Amino acid sequence: MKKEVLGRCPVCGEELEVTRLSCNHCYTNIEGDFSLCKFCKLSNEQKNFVEVFIKNRGNIKEIEKELGISYPTVRNKLEDVIAALGYSPKYTESKVNKKEVLEKLSKGDISSEEAIKLLKGEE
Repeated sequence: MKKEVLGRCPVCGEELEVTRLSCNHCYTNIEGDFSLCKFCKLSNEQKNFVEVFIKNRGNIKEIEKELGISYPTVRNKLEDVIAALGYSPKYTESKVNKKEVLEKLSKGDISSEEAIKLLKGEE
């Protein structure tokens, strides 16, 4: 069984570099500096979240059910993945889109308790 490529050093947590590639069929070896794909840099927890997110086609309700977490936690996990991939997060804890929260509440996408937590900036 092959092991997955590590994206971060297990000792210090810094990004690892790939310096050698090998073909198991013809035994060719290539050495150099190669970059890892962005997704290799995600933690196992982040990769699991991305898999659940994709499997559920981004449906927050389904993600909440499968992972047993609330809407704010789903949103925070998504923002963590976005940041880990090198993109600027759209939302920050200090900046809550009140209109979006109220729209989700009116559509029944989130409960009143979750809306209150979001508006207070809690997870």
